[in-house]
Amino acid sequence: MILRMLFRPPAIDDAPTAKGGARVSRRWRPLRRVLIWLRWFALRCLLLMAALVLFYALINPPTTWTIVKESRDHQIAPRDWADIEDIAPVMLRSAVAAEDANFCLHWGFDMTEIRNVIRSGGSGGASTITQQTAKNVYLWQTRSWPRKALETVFTPMIEAFWSKRRILEVYLNVAEFGPGVFGITAAAREYYGTTPDRLTRVQAARLAAVLPAPKSRSPHQASRRSRAIADGAATIARDGRAECFQTGGDS
Repeated sequence: MILRMLFRPPAIDDAPTAKGGARVSRRWRPLRRVLIWLRWFALRCLLLMAALVLFYALINPPTTWTIVKESRDHQIAPRDWADIEDIAPVMLRSAVAAEDANFCLHWGFDMTEIRNVIRSGGSGGASTITQQTAKNVYLWQTRSWPRKALETVFTPMIEAFWSKRRILEVYLNVAEFGPGVFGITAAAREYYGTTPDRLTRVQAARLAAVLPAPKSRSPHQASRRSRAIADGAATIARDGRAECFQTGGDS
């Protein structure tokens, strides 16, 4: 009954609305109907999106559109969910250092980085971990204005309903680390024959280094980027930018 009321199309009322009892002009009735339907549709879409965000705040996403699409071209490595407590703290810090150094300081959009990109005349590079989580879990990878618009709506919802620890946990479990390799458990096993909780500082940095381009970068070789990530992870630990996702006992 509640769902029927929420998603029942709106009734179009042409009753008198103007002062003095004058009816809405026939000329504007079609536009008024369109606006009412658009408002009804937008509200229901927002409610559905909020429900999906709340659902995955408690339930681990079983798969994503990207994984389903990738399975057509590659064999998908076995995936096992890793709770954030079972991921080495240095891996958490390395992912943040690589993708979103201000993860604990923003509400989903890093306005400082966005302004820097605009100032430099660039067109990318300011996407946060929350934005990437929204894209990876709910949307598709191909760049388009509709996808960006939906990502912009999903991002603050995720920040509102999920903790930072939950955002980082989901991100690392659905991120692509190579062709057919999704999630930190599969990546640790496929590349290093270990588990997420046993990743070393070097391994964590190398895995984080492939995240922007998992199909063209290898976690088996050291690089200038991986060394910078290792240093950045140590800096984040020292200056307190890991406090939102790291507990006091983590090291």
